[in-house]
Order: sequence, then structure tokens, then C-alpha cells
Amino acid sequence: MIRIAAVGDIHLGADARGLLRPALDWLGAQADVLLLAGDLTRHGSVAEAEVVVDEFAALDVPVLAVLGNHDYHSDAAGEITGMLEAGGIRVLEGEATTLEVGGHRLGVAGVKGFGGGFAGKCASAFGERVMKDFVEHTADVSARLAEALSGLDADAIVALTHYAPVPDTLRGEPPEIYPFLGSYLLGEAIDQADADLALHGHAHFGCEQGVTPGGVRVRNVAQPVIGAAYRVYCLEPVSHSRRSCI
Repeated sequence: MIRIAAVGDIHLGADARGLLRPALDWLGAQADVLLLAGDLTRHGSVAEAEVVVDEFAALDVPVLAVLGNHDYHSDAAGEITGMLEAGGIRVLEGEATTLEVGGHRLGVAGVKGFGGGFAGKCASAFGERVMKDFVEHTADVSARLAEALSGLDADAIVALTHYAPVPDTLRGEPPEIYPFLGSYLLGEAIDQADADLALHGHAHFGCEQGVTPGGVRVRNVAQPVIGAAYRVYCLEPVSHSRRSCI
């Protein structure tokens, strides 16, 4: 069994130093890896990123992350990524990695993602250049997620994003803002890879559980949704047929 701890949208600021760490000190007794689903900071400042590093560095499990829209707000995403990496937190953006966990190989591919909407009610790359840029960015990051997932050779595969890949986990959010919370293109990339689990954040007023059209389980791990420092999900690899025990 592979135990995956996950949380997103922790929005740490300078006044949050030390708040999460007590809940993380014994994480290794409950999980094999920790995945962070973006919006680690409030305003994407370097000072806030220092707090994130202090909270999550040197844990007794590997820590993987994607950034969220808040982490890009101050145009310091590159510097923040470097700081997190220096603190031992692997940041994925169109990349994948494989971890050895209890004799099994866990593959994780991650990307921030973007908006655009969902089947039947989504934006299209037509009209003004700014609209085309919006939709083309979503298509680009989704393609990078698909490529990262396709390159994994693992017993269990997890897709990690900030934006939502399905509308299921947005229930509770105003329908008018669904196009700004995620895109069906992310869900298509996840289905193409036959992933075992997809984790995302971003939707603070959404719900935890959903599923892609292809049957992949999706979990919204935004901290306001899960109401805890993290939530643990279990994956039990089965030869030639991955099966989740969530």
C-alpha cells in the first residue's frame, strides 16, 4: 500500500510560521509522501516562500509540489521554485518523478494547470488575441501534463495540479466562476494516462470527491475543503491493473 498525504491552498504568510509544523513532525508514521497542490503562499512573495520552506523542509517523507495562482502573483515564481527546491521540496511544472515506496514505484506528474471551463461550457481559442492566449495557455499546460504522465513507468500514478480537472469537485462554488477554476483538458490528460488518482486545490468552496469521465478518482485537497493539515489517501498497486483503496 502507498500512503499519500496531500494538501493545497495553505496560503502561508509571515504570521503563519510554525503553525503547520507540529502537525507534520510525525507525518512519516501516517504517509509515505506529501504532495502540495499549490497556493502555498498568500501573495507569492519571497518572504512568504521562506515560511513555506521552514514548515515543510526536512520532513521524514519526500515532499513534491506544484505552484498555484497565488504563488505567481508577485512575479517571483522562479525564485520561489528555487527556494523550495533548495529546501528539499521538489516542484513539478510539466515534469514527473518516480519514488520507491515500500517496494513499489510511485509516479507523480505535476503542473499548475489553468482555467477554461468544462465540456459544453468552455472557452475557445477564437476572437481577440487575449482570449486565444488564455485558451492556448491551458492547452499548453495540459499537453505538458499529458507528456509527463505518459513518460512514467510506475506501479501507481498520481496527477498533481492546482486547477481542477473536473467540475465534480467544484460543487459549492458559484457556477459563473467554473471557467476560472479549471479545465476539462487537464482531465483528458489524466484519462489518457490511466492515472490512479488526481489531486488538486484552488476551489475553496468546492467538495472533496470527484471522478474524471474515464473513471479516475479526483480529490480536491484545498485546506478549506479537507479541514485539516493534510488528508491521507491510499493506493494499492495491483499487477497489470491499478486499483485505488481511497
